[in-house]
Order: sequence, then structure tokens, then C-alpha cells
Amino acid sequence: MNLVITSLVQFLNIYFVLLIVRILLSWFQTAEWAGQIISFLSPITDPYLNIFRSIIPPLGGIDISAILAIFLLQIVQGSLASYSAASLASGF
Repeated sequence: MNLVITSLVQFLNIYFVLLIVRILLSWFQTAEWAGQIISFLSPITDPYLNIFRSIIPPLGGIDISAILAIFLLQIVQGSLASYSAASLASGF
């Protein structure tokens, strides 16, 4: 069980990095190289981001839903990491 949780935490770490890259590259959409990377990352990250975009619409052209998406991802990741550490310490 601990291996599954540890693997999930590592997956969330990788997904967090992909989200950050996707969000930062959205500022450079006019650059040709950024568009290629965004087109690769969009199918991976947009389904998760769209959940939060439906809750919080863009305000004045600024999409703040990504902040909530990252915040929730970090909470889930931290909770799983804590649970994994606690279960390892208790011997389960």
C-alpha cells in the first residue's frame, strides 16, 4: 500500500511541474517554440485546469483558476505524503 501512495505522490510531483510549465508558457503563446510545447501539454493539463475554470471564470482576462488548481493539488499531495510517512512509521 505504501508503494502505491509513494508512486502517486511522485506522479503528483511530475504533474505539478507540468502544470507550472503549462501556466508559465501560456504567457508566451506568440512564441513559436512555446506553442509547440503548449500543444503537447494541453491535452495533459487542460482537463484538470478546466474543472477550476468552470468554477472561477477569468477576471479581466486573467485566469486565476490555476492558482486554485495548484493549491488543491499541493493539498492532496501533502496529505498523501503525510499518510505515507505515518503508515511507514506505524509499520503498516
